[in-house]
Amino acid sequence: MSDTKQKILDTAERLFGEHGYDATSLRQIIAAAGVNLAAIHYHFGSKQELLDELILRKAGPVNEQRIALLERVVAQAGSGPLAVEKVLEAFMAPMSSAAEENPQFVRVMGRLHAEGLLPAVVEQHFQPVIVRFRAAMQRALPELPELEFLWRLHFMIGAMAHTMCGAPDFTGVASARGDFRARIDRLVAFLTGGFRAPVSQGVELESAPCERRPSESVQESPASGRRQAETPVPPQTQTTLSR
Repeated sequence: MSDTKQKILDTAERLFGEHGYDATSLRQIIAAAGVNLAAIHYHFGSKQELLDELILRKAGPVNEQRIALLERVVAQAGSGPLAVEKVLEAFMAPMSSAAEENPQFVRVMGRLHAEGLLPAVVEQHFQPVIVRFRAAMQRALPELPELEFLWRLHFMIGAMAHTMCGAPDFTGVASARGDFRARIDRLVAFLTGGFRAPVSQGVELESAPCERRPSESVQESPASGRRQAETPVPPQTQTTLSR
């Protein structure tokens, strides 16, 4: 990578982390990096492509390590069941290591999360990894109904984003910078308990298949006469995890 390209990426990462993606213009990046507009267009083409490459240079190695750790977990399990905590650890441990080494990148991801841009980033840069881990988690939790499984994945995504870079912190325990390894250890333990929790009776009935014509999407309660809609699959989970 050329020095100019590296300088642009480093500058963009700092400014996106400090001010957010939407609030940072190419002119600000150019001025802070000491380059001209032609250099941006030559190396990246657009602000969006600059963001994509900025994420790829940090997320690429993390995703490679995730897959390597997951393959080790699968190999060790052989034909037996996978342990939920081992799969979660394989997915999250590389993230904590990268965060310790690159706290500025964590701030960028936090800004993207706050600006509502994270789902598109996940779709573009993390989808193949998520598909692999979804399959592993389903193997670890074969008894969990599909809809309930998707809801718990949905909650996992929110907990993970908030743990690493979310705000506000109402408890005050996560306000200090760093110590991402300890955060991930706690998160893995928390999510393991959540995924293994028994399905409540109401959720079991909600998740169970029922005899209904394809065109029917609501029921009428005999007692109240109210129309009762089915519980939907979480929309973000549906787009990023159900493929």
